[in-house]
Amino acid sequence: MAPSTSSALTLRINGEKYTLPVDHRTTLLDALRERLDLTGTKKGCDHGQCGACTVLLDGRRTLACLQLAVAAEGREITTIEGVADGDRLHPVQEAFLDLDGFQCGYCTPGQICSAIAVIEEHAAGWPSAATEDVRPDAAPAALTDDEIRERMSGNLCRCGAYTQIVRAVARAAGAAADQNKEPAA
Repeated sequence: MAPSTSSALTLRINGEKYTLPVDHRTTLLDALRERLDLTGTKKGCDHGQCGACTVLLDGRRTLACLQLAVAAEGREITTIEGVADGDRLHPVQEAFLDLDGFQCGYCTPGQICSAIAVIEEHAAGWPSAATEDVRPDAAPAALTDDEIRERMSGNLCRCGAYTQIVRAVARAAGAAADQNKEPAA
């Protein structure tokens, strides 16, 4: 008897649990869009080259088109639908709106999810390919425009809104840094 190629899967998405039968070959992107109607995550190239499908998996960015849904079981998935706090937008979303960090908006959900992770990666001291001093004892690199461009380079924008995207990420990173500062004594 041939082994089954599908099974019931429980995914934790945006704080909710969803149980659904899926073929083992189903990508996380297709499970989100076609099975759960979470269409904020976009299908761009379906080859992991454009970043339109970027979601957060346990807080780290991942390309949903390359991630099998079965491999995401037991992990926390955050899509664009889950980054806001109720009616209060995430600071990255606010910055994208305030600074026109989008044009057509197709890539924006992936850009925002990626930017959230970029800010957290930078705050944790992770270097990028643009970081000049990567020695373990080096001070964290400043989040310059070059750093942001490098860290966001996996997310393409067909409209070319990159200048505003960089400004939005910088503003949101500044807001996050201000929130994390200890109050003066």
